[in-house]
Amino acid sequence: MGVLDEQAFDDALAEDPDQALALLADMTGATDERLRGLARRLAGRVLVEIARTGGPARRGTGRLRTHRADRAEGDLDLDASIDAVTAVAAGQGVRADELAVRAWDRPDTALCLLVDRSGSMAGDRLAAAAVAAASVMFRAPTDCSVVAFAEDAVVVQSQGVSRSADEVVGDLLRLRGFGVTNLALAMRAAREQLDRSQAGRRIAIVLSDCRATTGGDPLPEAAAVAELVVVAPEGDSADAEALADAVGARWTTLDGPSSVPEALARVLTP
Repeated sequence: MGVLDEQAFDDALAEDPDQALALLADMTGATDERLRGLARRLAGRVLVEIARTGGPARRGTGRLRTHRADRAEGDLDLDASIDAVTAVAAGQGVRADELAVRAWDRPDTALCLLVDRSGSMAGDRLAAAAVAAASVMFRAPTDCSVVAFAEDAVVVQSQGVSRSADEVVGDLLRLRGFGVTNLALAMRAAREQLDRSQAGRRIAIVLSDCRATTGGDPLPEAAAVAELVVVAPEGDSADAEALADAVGARWTTLDGPSSVPEALARVLTP
């Protein structure tokens, strides 16, 4: 009890990644406190590394650029405004378009991950959710959120709040599945998070079979999301496909936790 052989796990990961990741996710909820702690630390490292293999898309980090003062708000760029500053010093008037300011461009892309934790969220589903959360944080590190939903919605990572992928994965691994699926509520939660962003592209990613069992028709709420993509489990994607087709969303299926980065790359590519 309380022992986790990391070499044996590495061997299992090489032989069957999805089965090994599912087992590790289950161990993060072990009754034995020491084993649970060891599993969570190992899971944090391994699942984040799996997510990292997907590589970043265009990162969500804004850039500091020089703009005309009549087109942006920011700090005065003295070097770029030297002629106008000299004119002001001489008592001459200047126009706003003659001044330059340094301002942050808005990020390219904001992401909100919706994780379905209704029913039995354990094993491969829990591992896939954790890898997806880490992947989202690598893709849009300064402008992302993670929401776990069932009958209610739990914000694991708030939009725009700076945290490490390890921390978010750790919090997600502490969740266990239960209850019904309120997909309409999840869509509203995604809009609330993404509305905080100034990004030019705001995307909600729903990781679910999209089989709504409470909360009414999710279609109007899904249609109101700026951009929606759907990732459904392989072999159980009929409802997800129907939802995606109804609102014009891209969708794909997921073979297992190790295929999460590839699945996200498929649906997030314009």
